[in-house]
Amino acid sequence: MTDIVLIFEVHQPYRLRRDYFWENKPFRRLSKEELFNYYFDHELNREIFDRASKRCYFPSNQILLELIDRFKREKKQVKVSFSISGIFLEQCEMFNKDLLESFNQLAKTGCVEFLGQTYHHSLASLYSKKEEFIEQVKMHSEIIKELLGYTPKVFENTELLYNSGIAKIAEKLGYSGIITEGIERVLQEKSPNYVYKPKGCQSIKLLLRNYKLTDDIGFRFSARWWSEWPLTADKYASWLSVTPGQCIVIFPDYETFGEHHWPETGIHDFLRHLPQKILEWPHLNMATPSEVVEKHPPVGELDVPEHDFVSWADIERNTSCWLGNAMQWAYFTSIKRLEPLIKEAEDETFLRIWRYLQTSDHMYYMFTGGGGPGEVHSYFSPFPSPLEAYINSQAAIFDFENRIRLFTVAANEPFLFYNGEGDQNYLCLAAWSLKGFLRALNDAPLDSLEFHNGRGDFERWAETSLKDKKLAEKLKEIRALKGQQLRKALVNTVKRRLKQLTSQIQFATQYF
Repeated sequence: MTDIVLIFEVHQPYRLRRDYFWENKPFRRLSKEELFNYYFDHELNREIFDRASKRCYFPSNQILLELIDRFKREKKQVKVSFSISGIFLEQCEMFNKDLLESFNQLAKTGCVEFLGQTYHHSLASLYSKKEEFIEQVKMHSEIIKELLGYTPKVFENTELLYNSGIAKIAEKLGYSGIITEGIERVLQEKSPNYVYKPKGCQSIKLLLRNYKLTDDIGFRFSARWWSEWPLTADKYASWLSVTPGQCIVIFPDYETFGEHHWPETGIHDFLRHLPQKILEWPHLNMATPSEVVEKHPPVGELDVPEHDFVSWADIERNTSCWLGNAMQWAYFTSIKRLEPLIKEAEDETFLRIWRYLQTSDHMYYMFTGGGGPGEVHSYFSPFPSPLEAYINSQAAIFDFENRIRLFTVAANEPFLFYNGEGDQNYLCLAAWSLKGFLRALNDAPLDSLEFHNGRGDFERWAETSLKDKKLAEKLKEIRALKGQQLRKALVNTVKRRLKQLTSQIQFATQYF
């Protein structure tokens, strides 16, 4: 018996404004509450969401609900799965709660599985430090449980981004399975239609998307030049029937059904008849990823080293669709380097916007390659060109960074805390701003504080990196103190200085 695993990717980003740079929008005075609509194009996002809902989400959900109900008492049932981004669910709550209820109805059937992913559909898994990635994965699990009543058991990173290091993290987070692209450079001569074990993992299992069979639906369904056009459910099921393996993972964008291929192409009829045609074959069964993981033992081990990445994007199927040119790298670097300041700010509004700016789609629109991949990127982009995408996106990042630096009283260089034995033993504790410095003074060991205070490091950092001579002079006055008396004096000195800057900081938080 071969399990057919049908999974749908469901995601819509918050697209940035297209007029942000050219209409001289950056660096305007605004309240924090105005920042979301200042950066993101609310009207465009709603327009695209409403269009996709009408063409794809509502009719496709209804087809699946009817199919599940029709086969619920049969020996072989219709089962499907979804990987839904957290920001898509946010848009359901914002734009159309009836759509959220439609997904809830699917969840209640017991025949639908929801996968885990990053809440913001981001590239956080590419950061050298993985804390932000882990936070976004946990956030996603929480919203799936809250809104759909389901706890994800199988993980799919953004656009199937994967290596063995990501598999290890997913395993530590409690996932029983993880899915990535079944590409030849990883499989070599193996088949994607089996369950594997990720190298270095103990219990988590690896499922692989069959990209050739998936692309037959996702890219070629309405292509009249294709030798197999028109693709019928009967024909496609027959292909599945002669494909050997434990499981065949078919994993397209959900928007394939009505948005990428319009209803007039017959794509909804294809979806309506496919499950029945699959189940007519005695050796084919429909299953969810967690059922496959539980049912099948791994047939071997696959390794994608941690310096390498696999994805489902473009021909290369790596990270080049997001990080293949200097514009994409510049934006990615600008986003990534804000992390310490964002975390030190301890402000929910800033953190939320920073995470929306991480969404992979922003870099996807900056792709400059040609041919078929270039056409696909252009199709999805709201910008007239990759350069326009970069100019507006980077301007938004610079504007946002300026506000964060003002809010946190950012330093030019971080203060790095070492222990009392010398400056070769870094404590993995750093402060990038005056707000962060105050918090670090409470966390750092006393011997570290005494070490830096005795050398004059604190006042030197205040004068040279913060450019705050007044604070430097006050810190110099407590050079002779030791122990808890020193910590108390440092904390009180920095607190007083922050209080002196209160009017400036309050101004920054209300009207920039």
